[in-house]
Parts: sequence; structure tokens; C-alpha cells
Amino acid sequence: MVRDTHPEDPFPGSGWQFPVSTDHRGDIALSSDNESVEEAIRIIVGTAKGERVMRPEFGCDIHDHVFDSINGATMSLAEESVREALIAWEPRIDVRDVDASADPDHPNTLLITIRYVVRSTNSEGNMVYPFYINE
Repeated sequence: MVRDTHPEDPFPGSGWQFPVSTDHRGDIALSSDNESVEEAIRIIVGTAKGERVMRPEFGCDIHDHVFDSINGATMSLAEESVREALIAWEPRIDVRDVDASADPDHPNTLLITIRYVVRSTNSEGNMVYPFYINE
């Protein structure tokens, strides 16, 4: 998905925006920089292993826990699944911390907070990924 990489660019590449859309000229919209990294993280965590036919190892094992109860064990497994997936599939970042917690407003939702540093710019980023559990 990464393209147009130039050695003088501190940020490696740009790619199609996710979800795919068009820009004001009707061309495929592109994302780059922090936006590209955040989209990649969402794609990696949101893709179950085995979902992509030509890349069965791509994705995150978090989806194995969709029918688990929300408890300490499930939160620990979710944290480890996300951490391992990001280390394996997003080489532009260093994962600093992954923390899963129950959403107090939605009892079947884990909020997974991901803290990372973009390697090429040393800029810190964080995002919260909601993971829905069907107990």
C-alpha cells in the first residue's frame, strides 16, 4: 500500500485513503504522514488473521476473543494480540504501550489504547480502538 517513497522524505510513502474515497478532483484520495500510520493501525487491528486469502498471516488475533467475557484475562490477551500484530505488520512505528479497558458506557466494548512513536519523525501518537465483544 505504500508508494511514492523518496529518500529525502522523513515519512515513508503515501497510499490510498482508507476507506477508499475520492478527492475534490475525483481522483482516488491519498493519505500520508500520521494519517497513513493511523489508517494502517486500524487496518491491521481490524483484520482477522486468515481474512485475506493471499496473506493469511496478516492481521490481528484479537478477533479470536470476540465471544469471550470481559475480564482481566481477555484484556491481557487483547493487549498482547494487538502489540504482536503491530510489531509484525507496521514497521514505521515503535509500540510503546497497549492498554485494554472495559468501556464504562458500553458493557460489551473493550477500549484498546495504543501508544506509539513514528520512527522516522520521532513523533508520538496514540489512538483508541473500540473492540466489540458479543458475550
